[in-house]
Amino acid sequence: MFSKSLLLSLPLISGAFAATAEDWRKRSIYELVTDRFARTDGSTTAPCNTGDRVFCGGTWQGLTNHLDYIKNMGFTAVWISPITMQIYGNTHSGEAYHGYWPKDYYQLNPNFGTADDLKNLVKALHDRDMYLMVDLVVNHYASWGDEDIQWSQYVPFNDQKYFHNKCWINWNNQQSIEDCWMGDGYVPLPDLDTENDYVVSTLEKYVGELVSNYSIDGLRLDATKNIRKDFWPGFCSAAGVYCQGEVWTANVDQFCPWQDYMAGLHNYPMHDYTVSAFSWHKGDVNALANTLNALTNQCADVGLLGSFTENHDNPRMGSVTNDLSQRKSLAAMTILSGNGIPIVYYGQEQIFDAKKDPDNREALWLSGYATGGDKLYDYFAQLNGLRNWLVWNIPEGDYLTAKPSYSVYDTHTLVASKGVTKVLVSNMGASVDGSVATSGWSAGEDLVDALNCNTYTADSQGKATISMKLSLPAAVLPKSSLGGSGICGL
Repeated sequence: MFSKSLLLSLPLISGAFAATAEDWRKRSIYELVTDRFARTDGSTTAPCNTGDRVFCGGTWQGLTNHLDYIKNMGFTAVWISPITMQIYGNTHSGEAYHGYWPKDYYQLNPNFGTADDLKNLVKALHDRDMYLMVDLVVNHYASWGDEDIQWSQYVPFNDQKYFHNKCWINWNNQQSIEDCWMGDGYVPLPDLDTENDYVVSTLEKYVGELVSNYSIDGLRLDATKNIRKDFWPGFCSAAGVYCQGEVWTANVDQFCPWQDYMAGLHNYPMHDYTVSAFSWHKGDVNALANTLNALTNQCADVGLLGSFTENHDNPRMGSVTNDLSQRKSLAAMTILSGNGIPIVYYGQEQIFDAKKDPDNREALWLSGYATGGDKLYDYFAQLNGLRNWLVWNIPEGDYLTAKPSYSVYDTHTLVASKGVTKVLVSNMGASVDGSVATSGWSAGEDLVDALNCNTYTADSQGKATISMKLSLPAAVLPKSSLGGSGICGL
């Protein structure tokens, strides 16, 4: 825990750890709920009933002790829950274990550990060449009930004049989304007046010092859509690191303009259409391809969006399909679709199957941190291993910054083309074998499917038919691109 005076008195550390959007473009992110990932005592049996909505004991020290579990899957960044002091006690809606009910921006959440614990986590990440992304709430505070809000408890905005007047959000009206309150009469979330110059300047000073004092590499910005667009450029500039915002809409026309105000966004259009397309064999792959191509054409830079298929607010993939091939297809879409920075939610590798909050915020320690068997741990390691090789060893224009394009083959298979790679993903499920005729290769070029290690040779017209046994994903590229990688023995 630290005080406002301590935070504000610490010197700024000039950009030594500041990670830019271009730095983050190369990363692959593992998202976790701090309270549910690992305990300091290392227990794998401590109970955690998600329906109780209470703290279960996860800490920064526990996370530090299990970083290799994450690193060995090939992830190069970790996104943790908000770190600030919360309202405490068991409300009508449970406790603030998730971190989205702030009370004091200038103190850390003592349930997660001390300032030294957080700094030790950052050092352990940086020692592994991994980044830290911190979830940050600047849209609101939280209260016990809305009849007699104790404004003086809020730090640094300890007066009602710093907040919008109470009204409940109409989610069909953007002005209401920005000006009114989330939550309810049991746990209302008083909405900060981010049109107030003092509020804006204080938030900008705060975020710059927070990032500097803890060497934070990037920020995930909660409820981005709930604050006016033109607030965010100054805020992210003051932070000095890559920002990725939560703009929850599947409408590409509404979504892409937000990228003019911050570098990164959670790719909700991709999420919604991908889950719909690959959770069963009748999913609409055409609609997905059209959406992904629209994102490429309309967003400022799809390579800086965050690609995901599950998170703390959405159903787990284990709940939308029982088919292993479809689950692997969803994993491959997250890591290799070419539509941004991959984000995998903790427990996806364990095939957790909860449908929604609060059940999708399970204690990972109860899995025993399993790394083999019928889980997806090794598969994520394989997917990340390929992407990391391409990111760090292929010329940027041939992969990292190449614009992706998408087409549909036989109504069930998406072909994602990005630079030297073609990723093939089918929704048919493990009961069906498939094949896809690809083109655009050099005549006679030797090719390899880096996920299944099948080899091919393009014909004189640059075509090659790729096998998809059990409808499993394939990632095809020239053999020469993998020389020295160790992938498929190359």
